Amino acid sequence: MTVKLTSMVAAFALTAGAAHAMDEVTLQLKWVTQGQFAGYYVALDQGFYEEEGLDVTIRPGGPDIAPVQVLMGGGADVMVDWLPSALAAREQGAPVVNIAQPFARSGLMLTCWADAGITEPEDFRGHRIGTWYFGNEIPLLNWLSQLEIPTDGGEDGVEILRIGFNVDPLLQRQADCVTTMTYNEYWQVIDAGITPEEITLFRYSDYGVATLEDGLYVFEENLEDPAFVDKMARFVRASMRGWRWAEENPDEAAMIVLDYDETGAQTEEHQIRMVREIAKLTEGATGVLDVEAYESTVATLLGGGSDPVIRQEPEGAWTHAVTDAAFD
Repeated sequence: MTVKLTSMVAAFALTAGAAHAMDEVTLQLKWVTQGQFAGYYVALDQGFYEEEGLDVTIRPGGPDIAPVQVLMGGGADVMVDWLPSALAAREQGAPVVNIAQPFARSGLMLTCWADAGITEPEDFRGHRIGTWYFGNEIPLLNWLSQLEIPTDGGEDGVEILRIGFNVDPLLQRQADCVTTMTYNEYWQVIDAGITPEEITLFRYSDYGVATLEDGLYVFEENLEDPAFVDKMARFVRASMRGWRWAEENPDEAAMIVLDYDETGAQTEEHQIRMVREIAKLTEGATGVLDVEAYESTVATLLGGGSDPVIRQEPEGAWTHAVTDAAFD
């Protein structure tokens, strides 16, 4: 009798443990821990992932980390990336697929010294422009290609300088322009004591070359597994709850991000400002990829002059299967 009861208790414990087993998900970020990814950290901190039965690990990125390489190497289940770099990677043989689009608008700019005499894009010629790499350089190179501006230097071209995630090359006059985001590097320039009158801003969206930025991407083959699609649907649903919470509580969301920043490099003021600026890019987004915005990005990339980012119309580069399962 005792043996039988013990066996029943053990069986019950095993069943209960299985019922509460959490599905593991690893998210690879495009950049370092900061307000740009507030929605994911909020979802983790507020238990939104846990409520969906998910045990989520968030891996920070950085200037030397290519999310697509991490994803294809099996180091993550899902990554945050910009559509241009994802489409370029796909054309080069990395079958990544957009499953959701939390960012509805672009925050990408070029910030230039006003005294460099650059008043319009054609004036980029003869100057040095700093940009991030590992896929982040693609929008800039695409724009320059559309303008038919060479990137090998000279009076008629531009010299491309590879930079890290700060604006030191601009401040130190190593570059006349650097890529900046409305929510991050631009404010680093301002915080360094530079006045708005001393710089000239070129927002990609103002020149018809804006492309979709932070989206969620997975390895195409994994979408053949219904269990994986279900897991990603729960992940996206919880993540979008996180983004809505961050929009409604930007100051609190910034503090959550800081709690997860192991480097201690971020400041409270900067992160609060960043989350508030990010809210302008995620506002109204449901997480469902806007096909019209996708097609606009593709057209921009295909129209990249003599050296386009992609040369063929992508096929199978996005799916609504995950968001349909998440929100229907």
